[in-house]
Amino acid sequence: MNSAARHIGRTLALVLPVVLVLSGTLAVTRVPWASTATDSQVLTASSGKATKAGSLAPEDALRKRLLVELQEKDPGVALTHLQEATTKRPSLAKHCVSIARDLGRAAVAKYGAAHRAQAFSRPVCDTSFATGVAAAQ
Repeated sequence: MNSAARHIGRTLALVLPVVLVLSGTLAVTRVPWASTATDSQVLTASSGKATKAGSLAPEDALRKRLLVELQEKDPGVALTHLQEATTKRPSLAKHCVSIARDLGRAAVAKYGAAHRAQAFSRPVCDTSFATGVAAAQ
């Protein structure tokens, strides 16, 4: 009996650390902040900050996606997704005002009248959407 317990103990002492290291490594590679090969960032000597190679800045990509969404659906959906994006990525919050203003201008262009575009107004980024609607008149 004592020999069997000692054998099981030795086996666990050898196998358990390997299992823990492998499971920890796999867990770290599956978290949302781990970058994939396509999302790798490149630090250029002249820029001083990391940017995605060959792509738009995150705020410009968001602006472009929301403007397309506004055209395909309605401004309410785009404003909801703007709010979700700024909540999910706080670094986009400083661009929220300009994006919402651009959405307001695009809504007026889509509907042709400020009062129709204003019907979709929401308190996203203060009143920036309404400011964009008013500026487009």
